[in-house]
Amino acid sequence: MQHHLTAGGLGLVALLALSGGALAGEGLSREGDGVLRVCSDPDNMPFSNMKGEGFENRLAVILAKDLGLRLEYTWDALYRGFLRRTLREDDCDVVMGLPTDLKGVKTTRPYYETSYVFVSAPLRGKAPASFDDPALKTMKIGLQVIGMDGANTPPAMAIGHRSLGENVVGFAVWGDDENPEPQRQMFEAVATGEIDVALAWGPVAGWYAKRYGARLQLTPVLADPQMPEQRFSWSISVGTRKIDGSLRDKLQGALDRHRAEVNALLEDYGIPQVDSRAYRDAS
Repeated sequence: MQHHLTAGGLGLVALLALSGGALAGEGLSREGDGVLRVCSDPDNMPFSNMKGEGFENRLAVILAKDLGLRLEYTWDALYRGFLRRTLREDDCDVVMGLPTDLKGVKTTRPYYETSYVFVSAPLRGKAPASFDDPALKTMKIGLQVIGMDGANTPPAMAIGHRSLGENVVGFAVWGDDENPEPQRQMFEAVATGEIDVALAWGPVAGWYAKRYGARLQLTPVLADPQMPEQRFSWSISVGTRKIDGSLRDKLQGALDRHRAEVNALLEDYGIPQVDSRAYRDAS
């Protein structure tokens, strides 16, 4: 049976938020053996899969080639305890998509920052400007309400805070062999007018919205004034164990040398990028 965790939340970002995130610095540094060992999910597009089709797979190829290393994967599903089962157990040395400020690991500088987004159909009207937009009160709102391990996503929390639950149309998070892309149904519903707007994690939304061209529009959600403690955007980095600072530095050098190629990769996958610092500075 296939699993599709990022459809309901933030993928690894959500997983870490729910599990506490920190990773102790255990492990053995294995630099110098000619291999870049990456832990990744085998069925988690657009991030990764066993066929190497995800943008994190392609990023790993760029980094390994630059460093003259052979790329090897350890595959593990993004369930609670992913980092403990992988980095901590020395099954790998690198994870592609970690929050930049995650404690207990060494991370590169961010190679992108993204957020949750409103997904709307521009031909049918403007996207909501915020969670407080009066238009939301009369809209059908698509949500994958249940995130990782039963936790609600930040947009679901914001919608619930405003008592808009009756407006919500729920969509499946988990897929199987008969329905391998359940998250696509929500984007199709916006495009066809079955619902008015949806809320989704940026990389997933960008990946699916590209298939619909101008029929779908993505509007970043950077904050909720009524819930200032709730986070909607994250900077994303490549991460290693704390003891592998030298490897982290080498990865940073490779990212710097291939900055244009990495940017083109993100654009190719439709990843919406934001600058939350600019938002905070303007607030």
